[in-house]
Amino acid sequence: MKHRLWFTGKKLIRMALLLLGVSIVTFLLMSASPLDPLQTNVGQAALGSMSPEQIAKLEAYWGVDTPPLSRYIGWLLDALRGNLGVSLLYRQPVLAVIGERLAGSVLVLLAAWVISGVLGLTLGILAGAFRGRWPDRVIRGYCLLISGTPAFWLAILLLLIFSVWLGWLPVGLSVPAGMEAAAVTFADRLRHAVLPALTLSITGVANIALHTREKMIGVMSSDYVLFARARGESERAIILRHGFRNVLLPAITLQFASVSEIIGGSVLVEQVFSYPGLGQAAVTAGLGSDLPLLLGITVVTAAIVFIGNLIADLLYGAADPRIRKGAVRR
Repeated sequence: MKHRLWFTGKKLIRMALLLLGVSIVTFLLMSASPLDPLQTNVGQAALGSMSPEQIAKLEAYWGVDTPPLSRYIGWLLDALRGNLGVSLLYRQPVLAVIGERLAGSVLVLLAAWVISGVLGLTLGILAGAFRGRWPDRVIRGYCLLISGTPAFWLAILLLLIFSVWLGWLPVGLSVPAGMEAAAVTFADRLRHAVLPALTLSITGVANIALHTREKMIGVMSSDYVLFARARGESERAIILRHGFRNVLLPAITLQFASVSEIIGGSVLVEQVFSYPGLGQAAVTAGLGSDLPLLLGITVVTAAIVFIGNLIADLLYGAADPRIRKGAVRR
């Protein structure tokens, strides 16, 4: 237990340094952006009709007249106190905007994460177990094809097929248009989340399946599998008893590492489906020069990815006692 706490503590320190670096890089990129916040959000024509006093107030609101270093230090000091600032576009606390948008995205992200992990593990085990035969060729071909397919193109294709041509699923949004919030049911939200989750699942399967396949090939070529065949064990028993158990640990790493890919892919997918989630809020904040909101979204998503990797490391010790420091010493 003491070793676990020490390991977790070191990871959390690394997380703090990582979030600091992410915030600095995000701030520098936003500061170097050629977009003018006033022209982007107010418009050149409206600026031309304003007085110098009004323009000065707008510059103060968008932080144009504040030195970049002072803006970042002020934001960092507030963030250390748990305050990520106020969104310049939504005029609400950044944490409130992130919480609302993350609640809208969690159904899509969680469904895509589970489906891609289960399918990727299953397809990878099958491809590795039947190496060189038709299941392996079909799965490898599918994974290589999907790996080179842009997520937004796949989203548009699924939108055309299932929404426009077949009419089975809604075109976009997270709830039916024009319906009151109290009247929206879970089934309505589920129908609107199907296509975004399906898109992210399809694109997320390839990486997990290919890595699992390579590990499974190594397991099936090992001496203990050869001994199991010599003892007369069936191929099904070998795959389940020896193959699945030995690819479980790499599968844990791949599953939690895919969190970053799914969150990154949701930015484009939510734009295609006009899904009001965290990815769409990040695009809006970037195009609208909403620095506090973009910094908050970047830091929160980076923390989610890091926590996912930390959970994977902790599950390693739970899944394989040999990895624990105490077991190794004994």
